Amino acid sequence: MWIYEKKLQYPVRVSTCNPTLAKYLIEQYGGADGELSAALRYLNQRYSIPDKVIGLLTDIGTEEFAHLEMIATMIYKLTKDATPEMMKAAGLGDHYSNHDNALFYHNAAGVPWTAAYIQAKGDPIADLYEDIAAEEKARATYQWIINLSDDPDLNDGLRFLREREIVHSQRFREAVEILKDEQGKKKFF
Repeated sequence: MWIYEKKLQYPVRVSTCNPTLAKYLIEQYGGADGELSAALRYLNQRYSIPDKVIGLLTDIGTEEFAHLEMIATMIYKLTKDATPEMMKAAGLGDHYSNHDNALFYHNAAGVPWTAAYIQAKGDPIADLYEDIAAEEKARATYQWIINLSDDPDLNDGLRFLREREIVHSQRFREAVEILKDEQGKKKFF
């Protein structure tokens, strides 16, 4: 189903070791509105969505895994040289005591990822509106992380991800209109 290129969708650079920024980014790794939740939501919903837009959920769900890989790389680069004291000072002492510098799916507050973060109603319009909301929440989170960041290299990658959230939201909005048009057409047999 997938062809994997051994490169990131967009280059990831960080200026310095910064576990505090990593803590913020963990929200997009294992949080309710993060990339893992989005990928699983869309790839799951595609089984109950009309054929006219199934490819959209497959494409965007797959791209979300690429974004998850970018976030993981950012977090890794921000923490790879961090000492235990730096991790503790950044509010990642609990994470360090459980996982060292390894990545783990939890949000910025340390709450583990749960399947309760994703929805699938089975109603295509309801699911697409859920997807629009998810993309807009992710866009807002990226903006807030950019606002907190003083790393121009990291911010470049974060801006790329924020812009992709906007594109995904627009695509889901288009899909809603496609399905609304389909609902309004008379069926002839």
